[in-house]
Amino acid sequence: MSSPKVFIYTPVDQTGKSHERLTAAGIDLKLGDIVWSKLDGNLDIAGQIGKGTAALMGVAIMRIPITREVMQVSKDLRIVAKYTVGTDDVDVEAATEMGILVTHCPTEANWSGVAEGAMAMMLALLKKVRERDRFVKEGGWRDASLTGQFLGKRQDGYEGLTIGIIGLGRIGSRLADLLAPWRVRLIACDPYKGDEQFIHHNVDRVDMDTLLRESDVVSLHTNLTAETRGMIGAEQLGKMKSTAVLLNTSRGPVVNGDALFEVLDQGRIAAAAIDVFEEEPVPAQSPLLGLGDKILVSPHVVTFNIGAGLTTAIPWATDHVLAALRGEVPEHVYNPEVIDKWLDRFGGKNLL
Repeated sequence: MSSPKVFIYTPVDQTGKSHERLTAAGIDLKLGDIVWSKLDGNLDIAGQIGKGTAALMGVAIMRIPITREVMQVSKDLRIVAKYTVGTDDVDVEAATEMGILVTHCPTEANWSGVAEGAMAMMLALLKKVRERDRFVKEGGWRDASLTGQFLGKRQDGYEGLTIGIIGLGRIGSRLADLLAPWRVRLIACDPYKGDEQFIHHNVDRVDMDTLLRESDVVSLHTNLTAETRGMIGAEQLGKMKSTAVLLNTSRGPVVNGDALFEVLDQGRIAAAAIDVFEEEPVPAQSPLLGLGDKILVSPHVVTFNIGAGLTTAIPWATDHVLAALRGEVPEHVYNPEVIDKWLDRFGGKNLL
């Protein structure tokens, strides 16, 4: 029996230990040359997939979509295993139709890191951290323009801020937990979560319009789907307070970038902090980059933390591939509706 083929089109394991583990299992491993953090290398992965490839592995990069055409290159393809939480670069519907598993890695280091990053970005905006730092370095000292906002409710009658969370899944609920001691008013919108999720995290359920109208901070924590693509556009931004700030650490295409530029440029919302863009890497000529302190930007690295990031996900993704090649259903299947069909095709058929 020939060795099963696995193609890691965006290698991320700098130690090489997971590669050694795969080859030790008898796998014919092929590594792509894409440097995922810079998107250097051959992005035409369809032309690099061997006919007998049983597994694809990589990170979520929108410029390297795993389309139906890509997956059709190998009729033996069993699994598309992502090192990332996000799978929005994969045509999951096509994979399901074709009987292919899509797995992802929702490690706590990843999703909780997003919540902590959103918290840091929010505080940087509200407390004017960048402005204060720059003011002192330029020779200034104490100025009314450096006045920040107090977050929580106080005994002197100050009601505190309202924080609106769109998407109360792992990340949104962790952000709510981080904010609990701050005594802010927490509201959220998520039609896919039951009341128990809201109660458990001490968050009031509201509809989208109410959240946009009443929030001082709107933080986005949704997957990218057909439903959420362009979810925040001119109409939605127009409902926000002129003093409100928007945080996007989810996916760039959830927010219409042109509409965001307009409301920031015209002062119709106060500020925004974004880790993700509609096009990545963000073009140097993007008008969003010319808004000064009205926008805080980050290069899609909100999960980059020492000992975290993709480090903890690499063993998970490796486990997923090994299980699938043994003919077993791995953990963290993103498209569970495919499992019965997949078992009919590959169940119990061990390639190792």
